[in-house]
Order: sequence, then C-alpha cells, then structure tokens
Amino acid sequence: MLPIAVDVMGADRGPAEIVAGARQAADEHGIPVLLVGSPDVLEPLDTGDLALMDASEVVEMHDDPAAAIRRKRDSSVVRAAEAVRDGAASAMVSAGNTGAAVASALLRVGRIAGVQRPCIATVLPRPGMGTHPTILVDSGANAECAAGWLVQFGQMGAVYANARFGIEPKVGLVSIGEEESKGTALVKEAHALLAEDPALAGTIGTFIGNVEGRDALSGTVDVMVTDGFTGNVLLKTLEGSAKAMVGAVLAAMNSSPEAKAASEVLVPALLPLYVEMDPDTYGGAMLLGVDGVCIISHGKSTARAIVNAVRLGADMVSSDLVGRLRTVVGRSRGEAQPA
Repeated sequence: MLPIAVDVMGADRGPAEIVAGARQAADEHGIPVLLVGSPDVLEPLDTGDLALMDASEVVEMHDDPAAAIRRKRDSSVVRAAEAVRDGAASAMVSAGNTGAAVASALLRVGRIAGVQRPCIATVLPRPGMGTHPTILVDSGANAECAAGWLVQFGQMGAVYANARFGIEPKVGLVSIGEEESKGTALVKEAHALLAEDPALAGTIGTFIGNVEGRDALSGTVDVMVTDGFTGNVLLKTLEGSAKAMVGAVLAAMNSSPEAKAASEVLVPALLPLYVEMDPDTYGGAMLLGVDGVCIISHGKSTARAIVNAVRLGADMVSSDLVGRLRTVVGRSRGEAQPA
C-alpha cells in the first residue's frame, strides 16, 4: 500500500501529538505513513523512519478556507492532497482546518465523475447497544443543498456504511416527523426522489423514509441524510449533550462519601461506555465524493485518534471505497457497468 499522508500542522494539540499517533500507526499496525509539514517543525520531533514531505506554510484554524488554499499553496493540507492526487499517497488525514481539508481535497484531488457535491460522513456511537454506529451525512460540508444532492449523499453514505461496518444499511432522511408530508420544501422534494428508488440506485442500502433527531442513537436507522447545516447542528448538539452528561455523572460520583465509594464499583463498568462515546475511537469523518480517501479528524485529536484515522484510511483504501462509490454514482447516472 502507498503511504497515508498525514497533515502534521494546524491541529489544536500541536505537531508532536500528530507525529506520535502516526508513528504508533506505523510501528504497531505496519501502515506506511508520509508526514507532511514544515521541516523546521518536524526536525526536532521523533519521526523515526517515517517518510517526510516538506510544506512551508500552515492553514490556521481561524483562516478562511477558500482564501487560504488559494494563497497558501505550499501549506501542509494542500501538499497532503496533492500527494494523493499524484500517486505518492493512498489517502490523506488532517486534523487541521476542516474547511481547508475539504477544499484541498476537492480542488487538488478532484471529485468523482458525476458527484454533485462531496459530503462529510460522521459516525455517531450508539452507547451501550453493542452494535455499529450511525452515520450522519452531510455533517458540515454543504450548508445549503439541492434535493438531488441529498439523494446522492444517501447513496454514498450507504456505500460507506457497508464498506466500513459490513452492514446492509437502513437509510433515513432527517425531518421533523416520520410522515412524508412533514419537513421543508427541500426535505419533501428529497423524500419524493428517494422514494422513487428505495434501493438507492442498486447500492446495498434501503431507504426507509423520514427519521427524526431522536433516532440518531436509537438503532432504528444506520445512515441519516440531511443538509450540512442541519447535520452540523445535530452533531454539535449531540457532542454538547454527551459532554454535559459525562460532567453530571462525574459530579454525582463525587457528591458524597457514599457516592465516591459506589463510583469505585461503577467506574470499571462505565469505562467501555466512555471509550465507545469518545470521538478519538473513530479517528475522524470521511469526505465522500472526492476521487481519493480523505479523513478529517477533530481539531483536538489525540495520538490515539490519529492512529485510528490512519487505520481507517488504510481500511478504506483496501476495501476500494472510492471505486465502489464510482460504480454507484455511475449506475445512478445510467452509465453502463462492467459485466
């Protein structure tokens, strides 16, 4: 396998944390990694025998993504995307500016023929259910959408769910009620289009109709489809709720001597649940629709998150996610498929 290009710059925890995760992925899992970043930053770090690619500029978190990509052509996120485009890397991982990662992949790697807009697919854990997570598409790439884009998000999300978790996913459209008459004009139009082809252009998934926000963690739907504005609000609401709940539980455990004593028994039982809810467990979100594997990790990613992001990238390359997406998008456009 070609190496996974890891953008070392721009993350909240700094380059050392990213390098540590990249080295662990290489040392413990045998995945080749290409570190992309400033030589001045990388030189003092313990990069081991990992391959290096120089990039003299950094897209900061506060930078405007589109302007930064045009202006900072030698930035690490741009160089990582170019490594995928040029065949020097099989996938890219970035925990820096999300918009810049999306723009770099779109402008340098390019989109799959027929894809109207790429979308971000984020996993939502189902705490305590002992099953695969829910996938949310789009979780932030496209604030405003057309109905046809949502249909394609559902198709691509179904392919990703099957490639990552090996399931035949149930695909639902996010609305304010289960009835097909509920929702905005966009939702109603998208529902009508999806209902015309519930097999989602021959993917392994099936459209089950409208779903609501409360279904995100319930197990009733595997892929939730929505526009990027709604998806991002839903995602951040779930993140905030989980953080508040964990804080409340910890406060309760320390509220009295009796509660502290009880927590000694409960904590070991709760640790697996904590791991399941931790975003670092999943590595990052997948950008679907570009002509290469692109993983967008959280800005606060730890070394553990980077390990899991690199592993995810390697898995999606091995499972030919991009090739499978090409086939489904081509089929939905009525293109002839190989015999």
